[in-house]
Amino acid sequence: MNKSRYASVKPFTTLDGSIIRELMHPSAHGNENQSLAEAIVAVGKGTHLHRHHCSEEIYHVTEGEGRMVRGGEIFAINPGDTICIPPGTPHRVDNTGATELKLLCSCSPPYSHADTELLDK
Repeated sequence: MNKSRYASVKPFTTLDGSIIRELMHPSAHGNENQSLAEAIVAVGKGTHLHRHHCSEEIYHVTEGEGRMVRGGEIFAINPGDTICIPPGTPHRVDNTGATELKLLCSCSPPYSHADTELLDK
């Protein structure tokens, strides 16, 4: 059984600027085809506009309020919203609320820095 305990997973900052806690990733947990992480965006902050050339991402908002840019779309995101981001699609998330914005991020193939291209450096 592949298992991860939240408290033992060290957070890190990704290339897009969010704080990530990898809940399940092949490099640490032995799974093969996807990764699952919690992303936290601080109040008044946002991620860099970026895209992943290979990975499809699914974001699920668990806490907070935000704004999503996905390709040519801009829309509000709130707890319970789930968003699919196809490979190659420019995207970013901004925290527009008064508390941390928390999202679960699933990537297939698994997240890698090498697959992330920053678009607004």
